Amino acid sequence: MDSSLRRMLEAIDADKAKLDAMRPLSPPALAALRERLRLEWTPHANAIGQRTRLLRETQVVLDNMTMDGKSLRQHCESMGHRDAMRYLEELVAKNERLSAWQIRNIHNIVLKGRVGEEACRYRHVNVAIAGARTTPPDFLDLPAELAALVEWHADAGNMHPVERAAELHTRFVRIHPFVDGNGRTARLLLNVELMKSGYPPADIRSEDRATYCDSLDDACVSNDYTGIVRLIAGSVQRSFDIYLDALGLRVEGS
Repeated sequence: MDSSLRRMLEAIDADKAKLDAMRPLSPPALAALRERLRLEWTPHANAIGQRTRLLRETQVVLDNMTMDGKSLRQHCESMGHRDAMRYLEELVAKNERLSAWQIRNIHNIVLKGRVGEEACRYRHVNVAIAGARTTPPDFLDLPAELAALVEWHADAGNMHPVERAAELHTRFVRIHPFVDGNGRTARLLLNVELMKSGYPPADIRSEDRATYCDSLDDACVSNDYTGIVRLIAGSVQRSFDIYLDALGLRVEGS
């Protein structure tokens, strides 16, 4: 890891320490955070002890996340799958280990619980990623590829959480296991992974879309994750700015 990225992650962890010192957030603090997230995130559509104390905060954050131009909660409700939000909340609150079944369930949420060939099922054809240099694996190799991803994640506990989340996101995109919904599943997987470690989600802004796609493709081709980690870290830092400003912890100029 280069020194500038290391300093970036250290700054993020300093902000996390400030936030952790305030947890669990009080009802007024949660209300202030909810309002700031609503204002900041709405335009970007594509954008047990510790478990229990973070649950209300998790609910506030998930309520304000967006997918397909509307809130994640609206998305889940419209698909007639009332347990979808509860499932995501539990993934975060219980810090559940990554599994292929978990990935399939997240994909089901992305596809609005649609019954058919696509929801929860690995693709049965070979595909190309439009505009990208990387070539996803043969569909016959998908079970082994997903098993390898889960195994990699189980061994990645010593990585910085932001670095691990960004690399998980990238490795999943490279596999591209579904016919539809891979990008949205990858971004939801990224943010669930960040939130499990107590970090706010990364909101990829519309103006960063081209840089994000290029960094992602570069990492898929080269196995050098520095660029995508830096971009995700920048998004997490902006989310921390929103959190800390809403809670009155961000000092101007800091």
